[in-house]
Amino acid sequence: MKAWHALGITCVVLIAALGTISAQTWTPLANQPSFSASTAMLLTDGTVIVHDAGAQDWWKLTPDATGSYVNGTWSQLASLSAAYSPLYYASAVLKDGRVIVMGGEYNFFNPVWTTLGAIYNPLTNKWKSMGHPGGWSSIGDAQSTVLANGIFMLANCCTNEAALLDAKTLSWAAVGTGKADINDEEGWTLLPGGKILTVDASTGTNSELFDPSTGVWASAGSTGVGLVDPRSSELGPAVLRPDGTVFATGATGHNAIYNTATGTWSAGPDFPKVNGIFLDIADGPAALLPNGNVLCGASPGVFKPNTRFFEFDGTNLTQVPATPNAPNFSSFEGRMLVLPTGQVLFTDGTSDVEIYTSAGVPNPAWAPAITHVPATLVHGKGYAAKGTQFNGLSQAGAYGDDAQAATNYPLVRITNAASGHVFYARTKNHSSMGVATGNAIITTHFNVPTGIELGASRLQVVANGIASNSVNVTIN
Repeated sequence: MKAWHALGITCVVLIAALGTISAQTWTPLANQPSFSASTAMLLTDGTVIVHDAGAQDWWKLTPDATGSYVNGTWSQLASLSAAYSPLYYASAVLKDGRVIVMGGEYNFFNPVWTTLGAIYNPLTNKWKSMGHPGGWSSIGDAQSTVLANGIFMLANCCTNEAALLDAKTLSWAAVGTGKADINDEEGWTLLPGGKILTVDASTGTNSELFDPSTGVWASAGSTGVGLVDPRSSELGPAVLRPDGTVFATGATGHNAIYNTATGTWSAGPDFPKVNGIFLDIADGPAALLPNGNVLCGASPGVFKPNTRFFEFDGTNLTQVPATPNAPNFSSFEGRMLVLPTGQVLFTDGTSDVEIYTSAGVPNPAWAPAITHVPATLVHGKGYAAKGTQFNGLSQAGAYGDDAQAATNYPLVRITNAASGHVFYARTKNHSSMGVATGNAIITTHFNVPTGIELGASRLQVVANGIASNSVNVTIN
């Protein structure tokens, strides 16, 4: 359990003998928020919905006319119901474009592991209260994911129970047998083929796989090194990389790598020590960068401040520049969201929002590829686009319990050829919410904005910040 606290000032302890990559940059938003920005999710129209930490209000960041999020602007959205003000909860963007948040370790900053929840419709700007799965007395700081078939799966933080959401009726059905321990403090990583990987927080070094086709959990073997802090039961995020390996971070300073092709674990590089104490991720965010590296933040000791940032390239952890607030917060206070530009939006529960720009470029083989889209599009009308790898090769964002911000769904970006202005066509009802779908043809449906500029344009499909080649279209 983490205590919520205001940002404090602490001393900076420098890491000696560690190289720092300087090509990467953090850029503050030109228009910083007036609230304490925390969990952020990418809506399917290219805007970002952001929660005021522990409060009822939500806000929207809209990129400027050139597609820049750094120069984006804020607008306030509808607030949650009078009874619901969560902190540390399950979250997801559903395949129909709605946003769901469930539970909360805190409600109005009281530690109650609430069963409350809500679902947001961006088209109406309204939240609707959600019921909880039958028989549950807690959801709390639960993990969740959208399965490859598009169904939202939710954990009960404090038991081994899980449930599936019927998005049409907003009803729940129990799922899952054979879980080796309770779900508390664990995270779920969607793998190629649709199974879910978790590292157990209560069974030593055991890991498990959930098979949605059978509803059964089974052991995925030992991580080899201990990732779970024995006192807090915390551990870090686990991110699937383009090569099919999962980088699983620990709250012990140790990290592990799961090979999805062989089903085996190996030790990863440790985080460095500072004054004899391992840096670790006892809860915290990580994001897959377009270059294939994993960006993550680690701090010295469980829940202690002074976060350092690293990129993992599949072999090595390399320190990269930190945000201005980094000396003042612990890893668990951060949140990361991969943007359509390939940058990472970072929040830390304050009014300073930073955007990370990485070095390098994606492998062209990782990009979505459009096989069909109409050559002429009419503003205000709906269409379908087809192609491969529309979901990307990973969920791209991870935290574990407390917050989820996956971006493995296609966005449609349209750039006017004359003005260079960027528009996003709201997408919905993708035929898959999987990852690394290979040569399978994926379909997404999109609506051309009514206010889009007309004329010759270039259309791209973007997944996890990686864009397809452009297709020439005419907007009428």
